[in-house]
Amino acid sequence: MLVRDAMSTMVLTIGPAHTLRQAAALMAARRVGAAVVLDHDSNHLGILTERDILISVGAGQDPDREAAGAHTTTDVVFAAPGWTLEEAAEAMAHGGFRHLVVLDDDGPVGIVSVRDIIRCWVPARRPAGAVSAA
Repeated sequence: MLVRDAMSTMVLTIGPAHTLRQAAALMAARRVGAAVVLDHDSNHLGILTERDILISVGAGQDPDREAAGAHTTTDVVFAAPGWTLEEAAEAMAHGGFRHLVVLDDDGPVGIVSVRDIIRCWVPARRPAGAVSAA
């Protein structure tokens, strides 16, 4: 199975000037764990994850004053839609992160997370008491 089959195509894109609170609210509203941070001035892409926000808040920083750009990972490993899920999982395991921004020639087209990969690898569980049609 390929990254394009597992990735979420709902890519939340924010600017580096968004506050962490604004980023968290947008991420929560869309039920995603990461946002692509696009700096239009430099045309650089980064990623802000729920973990980045948690670390900042846990350190006592004010989420209404902290800019997303100050907490963005900019040395991002990007995936291609044609990568296998094994390649994506290997990149995540070696890099110690849980999200990969998926790029094609036009820019970000998706995000694949560890959860997305697990959903593809582990069959859906039937509710208790469900009977299969055999």
